[in-house]
Amino acid sequence: MSIAVVILAAGKGTRMVSDLPKALHKVAHATLLEHAMRAAAILEPETTVVVVGHEGEKVASEAHRINQEVIIAEQKEQLGTAHAVSMAKDPLSGFKGDILVLYADTPFISKATIETIRDARTISDLVVLGFEAKDPARYGRLITHGTQLERIVEFKDTSEKERAITLCNSGVMAGSAPLLFSLIEEIDNTNASGEYYLTDCVAYAREMGKTTHLVICDEKETLGINSRADLAMAETAFQERARQMHMENGVSLLAPETVYFSFDTVIGRDSIVEQHVIFGPEAIIESAAHIKAFCHIEGAHVSEGAIIGPFARLRPGAELGEKVRVGNFVEIKNAVIADGAKINHLSYIGDAEVGARANIGAGCVTCNYDGVMKHKTMIGEAAFIGSNTMMVAPVNIGKDSMTASGSVVTKNVPEGALALARAPQENKIGMARKLIDILKKRKQKKDLG
Repeated sequence: MSIAVVILAAGKGTRMVSDLPKALHKVAHATLLEHAMRAAAILEPETTVVVVGHEGEKVASEAHRINQEVIIAEQKEQLGTAHAVSMAKDPLSGFKGDILVLYADTPFISKATIETIRDARTISDLVVLGFEAKDPARYGRLITHGTQLERIVEFKDTSEKERAITLCNSGVMAGSAPLLFSLIEEIDNTNASGEYYLTDCVAYAREMGKTTHLVICDEKETLGINSRADLAMAETAFQERARQMHMENGVSLLAPETVYFSFDTVIGRDSIVEQHVIFGPEAIIESAAHIKAFCHIEGAHVSEGAIIGPFARLRPGAELGEKVRVGNFVEIKNAVIADGAKINHLSYIGDAEVGARANIGAGCVTCNYDGVMKHKTMIGEAAFIGSNTMMVAPVNIGKDSMTASGSVVTKNVPEGALALARAPQENKIGMARKLIDILKKRKQKKDLG
């Protein structure tokens, strides 16, 4: 059976106190909308429709960035969830397959749960996702009879008896497109909120003699995000799950609670990640790497057996070969560091290529930016760059060459050559004491003065 996914992303998110649409707030460096779309992608849907409202152009732009083929439907007035889903009717005209309804502000429905919902559709006309809530609060309640789901009651419309129920509605629903749209046509807004509730589909389906099925998931998957506090809780929940996943996949986290992952972080088995490491988007760490404490890695690829840190920063475009060593207070950006090269202390390597087994001394800088354009530094195999060398790009430092400490290299260095590029030293005998005396007298005069 073919399937379409409808993601509701029209909410303004008033409680976020933000100029940004709710769907565009981020958890683990990905928008809430991206989390929802990535989860739905497991189904390989024939069509994905994103229903937008507040700041719809911005939300549509993000949806197309994630998937260029997504269809955008606009909900000009926010009249309830059933009304929102009905906005997908025209884009899905003629579609006879199943529809799965998801929400951008409930982004953590797991792939396993989504697959369970899909499978449940083979035995039931309408499938609803529910959860047992520790604190049911203002969630809609699921009214069951035995194993059958009879109806869903929104919190504002519940009786005192119904409010005692802890089985709650996530909002996620699946059914055939013809059935779902026919049920929505029957829904009215005679309720406490004056809205068209998608949840009313269950009662109408039962009246029509259709079967309904309830899938239960962990409450953490249904975390709804409506405020900054909810956003922080979502970040915490994501990080806890990510830490557990990486450890189960063979990664050692020495202090798991201090390591933060992006939604797309990849780490190979037998790698070690020490305390207070932050992974930004597009970080790939291969097997048996060692990431020491207080590193920040984003948009970088670290190959097998490399040792990074402590206190290192790898920025986008950093490509590190096998058994590379990057030490404390080193920053690498848009640079390829070949196998076995070492950059151990206090250096910046940007827009560069560093050959295999090269050694970069302390305090070295590739001076890559002239104020207008970026320029490249090429460092050959087994080159030795002396401490405090400034390499003014564009410049090529040959294989097996050396630079003397304190050099400012502005010309290419041939293979095997030693580059000396510093001003001659001149010693003025006794001048240090004289200079200090002069400065002390000036300070004394100023203080009295």
